[in-house]
Amino acid sequence: MQVRDELLAFTKNGGVNLPTAYAVAVIPARYAVERNDWRMAAALETPAIGFPLDKFPWAEAMISFTRAVGAAQTGNLAAAETEIGKLQALRDKRNDAKDTYWANQVEVQRLQASALRAHARKDDKKAIELARQAADLDAGMDKHPATPAPVLPARELLADLLLETKDPAALQAYEDSLRSDPNRFRSLLGKARAAKAAGDLEISREAYKKLLALSARTDSDRPELAEAKTFLSN
Repeated sequence: MQVRDELLAFTKNGGVNLPTAYAVAVIPARYAVERNDWRMAAALETPAIGFPLDKFPWAEAMISFTRAVGAAQTGNLAAAETEIGKLQALRDKRNDAKDTYWANQVEVQRLQASALRAHARKDDKKAIELARQAADLDAGMDKHPATPAPVLPARELLADLLLETKDPAALQAYEDSLRSDPNRFRSLLGKARAAKAAGDLEISREAYKKLLALSARTDSDRPELAEAKTFLSN
């Protein structure tokens, strides 16, 4: 929260470059998504520090992606559709510039947002199909050194949808996500819940333990931590 607030307090930027573009876009986006604050995500605004994100369409896409996720998760399908359209336009802009790498990065986000839109429409077969496409596309790309992690890993989103639809494949999907993006709070929590749903209480217990260890130096009152403590106390 402190890092996000510091960013939002800036009134001017220190230079137009790729690492700054990534930070400006991803910090507020990730803050909303990591906390599952979908209303915050849907209302996300570009930080007012005068940074020209339009010069970095892939970074601009992270803002639209976060809004699309938030809108889909809160049932505002019209807003989700608008942001998905923006993602498609940004993807096409990179393709027109023969910038395949960044075009594919934006396409992963478009597929993810489209998966959540399908889920909101109760079309879970389509949702999981789109989420798998996103995860497969993402898995076939290397990460740029200036962008160490996406707003929401594609494999994690797939696992989330599998868990919500009570598919036992969710546990393996979370484990796959943690291999590529280790020690993520959301994936550890999902793994604990998926293992519990599958009746594998030992795996669930270990995942909850890691979640608490990961958060040991915080004074957070997040309900997920209370959930972990309750499970481990039984």
